[in-house]
Amino acid sequence: MKYDLHIHTYNSPCAVLKPKTILKIAKKKGLNGIAVTDHNTIKGALEVRKLNKDRDFEVITGSEIKTDKGDLLAYYITKEIRSRNLLDTIDEIKKQGGLIAVPHPFRTMPWLRFRHNISEIAKRIDAIEAFNSRMLFPWENRRAEKIADNCALAKIGSSDAHFSFDIGRAYTLFEGDLRDAIKKKKTKAEGSIILGSISGTLGFFQRRVIHKLRNL
Repeated sequence: MKYDLHIHTYNSPCAVLKPKTILKIAKKKGLNGIAVTDHNTIKGALEVRKLNKDRDFEVITGSEIKTDKGDLLAYYITKEIRSRNLLDTIDEIKKQGGLIAVPHPFRTMPWLRFRHNISEIAKRIDAIEAFNSRMLFPWENRRAEKIADNCALAKIGSSDAHFSFDIGRAYTLFEGDLRDAIKKKKTKAEGSIILGSISGTLGFFQRRVIHKLRNL
């Protein structure tokens, strides 16, 4: 199976992707499933799930939650996550039976890095985003992969898509059920960051354009 586990819709302030576009491109790229992970909301995921009529294509309800120590990816949740304290957020996700991954823990931009010792929470989370296609440099993903190995956590790959051309550029490979594969650490992260710097630069300007348009 091949899933992209980090995609944003227009419900994120930095993205413009429509649910219909996401489904169309994801299937065209040969993906078997996706996780929709808008910033601090599951609205986008619910919209994509409602639109998806393909029983052979899984849409996971997720969210990228901004905590006081950095972002967390929550998967298989059913309600909005209200906490913003790192440890409280972990507890809230787990109470919903969700899975937790740390995305892009070593991003070049310091304000986007994960600012907590991952080894201290390793037993309370499930995975590390070991390959994110929007990284500027390969070493960012290599460090993420290394921390996953050191902490015995599953490795996931994802595009962190904000644009249509991002979707499917990185992905998670596994057999059977994703939740089971993550729990058993039988996942593989793959992808490409060839256009990572371009995508990141576009995203920088895109956020400003979207912000201005929404405040007209």
